[in-house]
Parts: sequence; structure tokens; C-alpha cells
Amino acid sequence: MKEEFYCIGCGAKIQTEDEKKAGFTPKSVLEKGLASGDCYCQRCFRLRHYNDITDIQMSDDDFLALLHEVGDSDALVVNVVDIFDFNGSVIPGLSRFVMGNDVLLVANKKDVLPKSIKDKKVIQWLAERAHEEGLRPVDIVLTSAQDQQAIKELMDKIEVLRKGRDVYVVGVTNVGKSTLINAIIQEITGQKDIITTSRFPGTTLDKIEIPLDDGSYIFDTPGIIHRHQMAHYLSDKNLNYISPKKEIKPKTYQLNPEQTLFLAGLARFDFIAGQRQGMTAYFDNNLKMHRTKLSGADAFYIKHAGTLLIPPSKEEMAEFPELIRHDFVIKEKTDIVYSGLGWIRVQGSTSQPVTVAAWAPKGVSVILRKALI
Repeated sequence: MKEEFYCIGCGAKIQTEDEKKAGFTPKSVLEKGLASGDCYCQRCFRLRHYNDITDIQMSDDDFLALLHEVGDSDALVVNVVDIFDFNGSVIPGLSRFVMGNDVLLVANKKDVLPKSIKDKKVIQWLAERAHEEGLRPVDIVLTSAQDQQAIKELMDKIEVLRKGRDVYVVGVTNVGKSTLINAIIQEITGQKDIITTSRFPGTTLDKIEIPLDDGSYIFDTPGIIHRHQMAHYLSDKNLNYISPKKEIKPKTYQLNPEQTLFLAGLARFDFIAGQRQGMTAYFDNNLKMHRTKLSGADAFYIKHAGTLLIPPSKEEMAEFPELIRHDFVIKEKTDIVYSGLGWIRVQGSTSQPVTVAAWAPKGVSVILRKALI
């Protein structure tokens, strides 16, 4: 029987026949890898050493099959979400798939939120949003995988809650799940950077098993593709504009009615009617904002998209989706969230409602939520 090998970066079965499929490794490289004990597929090798992403064929059915496997197991489910993009990082219908298993909600990237926000408030806010999604987590932990904040606390919490069971770590793409798993492995074994990490969606291709002392396992599963995230409409280099790596610095704009804010060339915010007020933008610090009159906003976008309004670049504009308008009337302090990009906080009241429009690429969701800050 032919011996099977698996990539220690993404978990895919190593194969030497089809370079377009998961786990491809040239035979000569495989032999060297087996000899050294570092068996990586070609995709992971390129990603680790050259930051080069290669698309791999993996269907939605494969992801669904893995979720069903989670539901069929008696396990603790660790659901990793992105604090900065909670709504864009929720797995649709997860409560149905987990089938009554305990869920520990791990909110990653706490380091990008302004330090003035207290953890207790964030946890309460997350609990409310999770309940809206039908999730009833047994606990919530805030972490920063990148800075390795609260990793020991997380492992202690997992150990208590799993009660001797296996653990499945699940999350959508681009929430920092693989970075978190690397931090967990380092906490358990002291070894660094075993699993492939990047800023890009979908780097883990198959389930990765991390053995625990009592014979149970932590299973890292592939990131579920969330079709409404902004990341799926941008090129590699422009992901820098939507994935904060440092504490975000909110920008407050004193806006009059009939003014427009362009969020680079990616999205647009129109203040249509209401009293002049300060509206606060929470986006990556690299994202450039441009204010203009609402009456000339359409022409401004046509003229400057891809030049003054970048990203996307002039070349990328040819395939960038059109911006779709979403109209809202705001009657309380509310976040208008552009999925995977950030949000604008609007002050509203029942006596003085505010009328706004949010424009986002076709396919990217725009939602209202209770203000986080």
C-alpha cells in the first residue's frame, strides 16, 4: 500500500501529479522534504518564502462536508471571528451545524480596536450580536493572535470547557484563524510557525490534527468562504487597505447634508438629510477618504476611480463590481458596516432622524448594527 504524506502547512494530502490541485509537490522537492522532516506542498512553500498565493480547487461542498463532520461529533466548537468584521466573519447557519455542541466564541484581532474600549463592553456587545445570529456561546474570549494576547487564557478556557472531548476550530476566511492555531501550537509545544499563515483567504486546505496529552485532538478546519466579504473582490496587494494590523485611528468628519465621503474607490457614504454632525469612520489607517458634494459625486467617481480614488487601481477597475446603493434612516447611534472593510458611526435620534445612503461593490453586504463604540 502506497504511503500517504500530508503538508504540515495546510494539511492537504501531498501529490506529485497535478499542480493545479491541492497538495502538489514536485517529486524532487518531496524527497528532500521527507529527508529533512519539513514536508510542505508547493503552494505553502511559495506562500511562506515568497508571499505568493496560488488558487486551489476546493468546492463549497467540501466545506459543508467538514461542517457536517463537526455536527456529527461530540466536541467543543471554537468559533473564531474577527472583531473588526464580526458580521462578515459569522458562519451562516453555524448554529444548525454544531447540533447542540458547546460553542466557545473567540474574537480575534482585539489589538486593532482603539485602546479606549473596555474588554467588558466588547464582550457584552459580541454576546448580543451572537444571539442575533442564533448562537449561544458558553463563553467569549478576546484575543490577538498576531500579538499572542490571551493565548494562555484561551488554552486554559478550552481545557476546562472541552471536558476531555476533541476540539474543532472553525471560522470564515481571513479572520486570523491559522495565526491563532500557530499561537496555540506554540503554547502547547514551543514550536513556531508550523501552519501556513497569510493575509489571504483560504490557506488551510484540509483538517489539521493537533494532538493533546489525553489522546484527544484540536482540529483546525479550512476557512469557510464568506461570499459577502470585501476581500474576495481585491487583488493581493490591496488587501493591505482592508485588513488592519495596527490599532485603528478613528477619523471624525463634520458633515453637512448633501455631502459624500468616498472610501478610496471601494465604497461611498452619502449624508442625504439631517442636522450637521460629526460622523466617525473606523477603517484601516491606510485607507484614504475623500469628501465631496453629493450633487457631483457620481461624476467625481467616474473621473477619479482608479487614480485619485485607489484602490482599486485603474487596471483593476475593469473587473471591479459596480457600487450598489443601500438607503437607511437612522434613529439612534448606529454603525453602518461595509462587510470586510469597516464602518461609519452615525448619531441619530427619534426626534431628529438621519437619512443616509451607503454604496458598496455588488455582492458586498452593508448592514446596520448597534454602535460598538
